[in-house]
Order: sequence, then C-alpha cells, then structure tokens
Amino acid sequence: MITETAPPSTLPPTPTLKAAPGVADEFNPRLSAEARFDEAAERLGLDDGMRKVLRSPSREIIVHIPVQLDDGRLEVFTGYRVQHSIARGPAKGGIRYAPDVTLDEVRALASWMTWKCAVTNVPFGGSKGGVICDPSILSRVELERITRRYTAQLFEFIGPEIDVPAPDVNTNDQTMAWIMDTYSMHAGHTATGVVTGKPVDLGGSRGRTEATGRGCMIVIEQALRRLGLERSATRVVIQGFGNVGGMSAKLMARAGFKIICIIEFDGAVYNPKGLDIPALMKHRKETGSIIDFPDGQNMDREEAMFLETDVLLPAAHENVITSQNASKLRTKILCEGANGPTTHLADPLLAGKGIFVIPDILANAGGVTVSYFEWVQDRQGYFWNEQMVNDRLEEIMVNSFNDVVAYAEKHGVNNRTAAYMLALDRVAFAIKLRGIYA
Repeated sequence: MITETAPPSTLPPTPTLKAAPGVADEFNPRLSAEARFDEAAERLGLDDGMRKVLRSPSREIIVHIPVQLDDGRLEVFTGYRVQHSIARGPAKGGIRYAPDVTLDEVRALASWMTWKCAVTNVPFGGSKGGVICDPSILSRVELERITRRYTAQLFEFIGPEIDVPAPDVNTNDQTMAWIMDTYSMHAGHTATGVVTGKPVDLGGSRGRTEATGRGCMIVIEQALRRLGLERSATRVVIQGFGNVGGMSAKLMARAGFKIICIIEFDGAVYNPKGLDIPALMKHRKETGSIIDFPDGQNMDREEAMFLETDVLLPAAHENVITSQNASKLRTKILCEGANGPTTHLADPLLAGKGIFVIPDILANAGGVTVSYFEWVQDRQGYFWNEQMVNDRLEEIMVNSFNDVVAYAEKHGVNNRTAAYMLALDRVAFAIKLRGIYA
C-alpha cells in the first residue's frame, strides 16, 4: 500500500518553527533544519511566499512493505521517500535502514540534500528515503525482499530523470544493485542511472566509495591554509569508523595528518603520537572492535570527544554535539562528516569558542558530488578513470569551500549560515527563473 501525502500546506496544521527550537526539541532534526532555514531566509530577505515554497517538500511517500521472513512469518515494514525539491534537477538522496527511522528525520535529511546539492552547484534537488527495520536481525535474503518490494512500490516515483537513490546508513552497493535490477525489470530495460553507489561492474563510478571521506579531507586542507596550520602537525580526532570516518582516517593518515583518536559506539582508542590506521582497521576486522588495539590506549568515548585537537571530525550520526557539551570541545576546526551532528542550539556556543566550522552540507558533499559523476557517466555510457573522478571532485569541493567562506565574509555570518544562505539563494533563483506552473 502506498500513501502519498500532499505538501504540508494542504495537510492539517502541524507545528512550524517560528524561532529556534527549545531544549526539549533540540534533538528533532526537522526543527533544527527549519531553524537554520529561517535564519538564512531572514538574512536573505526572502518573502513569505518563497519561504513557503522552499520549505515545503515536493512529495512525501509512505509505503507499507509486506515481506515473508525466512521462518515463514509475514511482517509489514514501513518505508518513506521524501522528495524535497526538483527545482534544479532530479531529486537525489540516500536510503537508510534502521529501527529508529522517522518521517521527521527523512524530511530533514531530504531538505539537507537540497541545500547540499545547491552549495556544490550540482544540478540535483534533494530527497531521502528510509525503511524502519533492524538489519542486524535480518538475513541477506530478507533484506533483499524488503529492498525489492520497497523499490517496486516506489517505481513510478523514482528514475534517472525523477529521483535517484543512493546508499546511506545500513545500505550499500549491493542494496543499490537490487534496486537497479528491480527497477529495470519493471521498466523493461536496464536502467543503470536509477541509482548511484552501485558496484563498478554495474555502472558504478570509480572513486565513489572514498568520495565522502576524500571530500572531508579536501575541505579540511582548505581550512588549514586559512588558519595557517601545517598538515603534518595537525592532530585529528574522528568520531565514527565506518565508510565516512574510516575512509577519512585512511586518506588523511596517508596524506600525513596525525590521527590521534578514533571514537566508536563501544569506546575509543587514543595515541597522542598518531594511530596506525591500517593496523587499526586490521585489528577491528579480526576482533570486531577497535578496543584493546595494541598500539593505542582505550578511552571513554564521551571523554574522547573533548580531547585537545586541531580537527574534530564527527562522522557517525546526528545530534552528537549539543548545547550540553559544545562548550567542552577543544578543537580549532569542526568538520561535519555526518549529517546533522551538531544541533542548532550548539551553534552559538561553537561560535563563542571561535571554532572554525565546516558545516555538513559542505563538508560531506563529496559523496553526492561523485554520485553526480556516476549519474553522468551512466547517461553518457562512458566511464572515467579514478584520477579524473578525484581531480573533478577536488575542483568542486575547493570551489564550494571558497564560495561559502566568501559568502560568510561578505555577509558577516558564520560558515553554516553562509552555506544555507548560498544554497537558498541558488534554489530560489532557479524557482524564479522557472516560474510557478498553474
């Protein structure tokens, strides 16, 4: 069953944010996203009508997914797909599988994708999807059934010219292969461009796996230059050791950064002289944990966030830096590898400490940038070598960093507000050029 909800303006009234969210609402990602939207829109002087257009999702879809489990039982899972904007191109955004997925979370993530694509000037709009499930207790076959039924129920709402999904939390290139195959079977032809983040053998792009981590490294290097810091003397703490955190650590260590601490869900490991990242990855593969790494000391994961460092890279999940702990951070640069790791109420505390923030809609945009490259390659039927991918990624990330910093200096605002202002400005300009169809 599919439930397509209309834009919020035609739904029964829901609470909208007229001011910054209070402490009770601090961890609601939608409210934080709206608070930042409101601040940027106010500074840009956008009229009420344009604010309503920019705030309202183009489409929200709820699907209920019946699946036969391996033991023969039938279970029904709930899935979401929110297409926030198609003003600058097809919607673009990942699909996550997690037990705590909510429609509010997906709404916020979809809007962040719109702003992320606009900041990097990639010709996509924003979307996001999610299925409420616990992948840790589901078999590979059960996950495939969920994925294929979810895709089938979204068939008319996704496609290379409509909405292009990608991997996110607890999904990967195999998930994208299942989506591509299911969509292609319904379409009657192979449609590699329906998703990005696919295996290279099915039309994926070289360099895609490393893209988000590489993008983080590129913008960190730009920040170091602005602050007059040397790469070899730069201490880095990374929270999260998955695709983004792990790849950032690997690439940055190889480039000469000193990774002094890695923080994971079960603890942290610290070495003030710098961790051997390849050895730590091997240790985790063999033991299932970073804890008790021979070349480092175990630390409490909360205390590790407050180590004195030059760069803090939260690369795991939302709401890590809050009004309760932001004042304890001891870092010069905060690079947001995850989506929404900092709550809105923490922003003024970071500004008060003089921390140079590289906001998520810029910092982790390497992934969507190379996803765009993959989409282009699929449509061309011509694939680039990895050096070309990396060179073009660096060009876009450096230009985007400079655009945001220049915008911040021009308008006298912090980097996050500047990134939102730049994004809103670009999307609003596209809407005005297109006009409103009626």
